[in-house]
Amino acid sequence: MGARQITVLTDLSLITCIVQRGVADTITKAARNVGAQGATVHFAKGMGVRERLGVLGVAVDVEKEIVNIVVSNDQVERVFESMYLAGNLDTPGMGIMYVTPLDKAATYIPPEVLERMEKTGGKK
Repeated sequence: MGARQITVLTDLSLITCIVQRGVADTITKAARNVGAQGATVHFAKGMGVRERLGVLGVAVDVEKEIVNIVVSNDQVERVFESMYLAGNLDTPGMGIMYVTPLDKAATYIPPEVLERMEKTGGKK
C-alpha cells in the first residue's frame, strides 16, 4: 500500500441555510440543479422569541432543518440565489441563510480528476 496523501481544497465556501421543517428537500434539489454536488441536512430546535416575528405577528415553528453545502467560490452566488428562492426566504419567518469562507477542506478525489486538474491548472 502506497503512502497516504491529503489533497487540500481551497477557494471554497460553506452555505448554511436554516429553514422551517419540511423545506430542506426543496432547497437541496434547487442547489443540485445549479451545480452543487450534495448537501448535509440535520434537524434542530430554534431558541428565543418564537411565538411572533416582529410586528407582523407571524408564527414561527421551533422545529428547523439546517442545510449545509460546500461549494467552490465561483459557484457561491448561483447556488445561494437558487437556495434562497427555492426556500421562499423572502417571506417573513421562513428562515435565514449565510455564507462562511473556508480556509481549506479535504476529501477523497478520484485520481483521474486530480490528473485532469493538474493538466488544466486547476480549471474545470
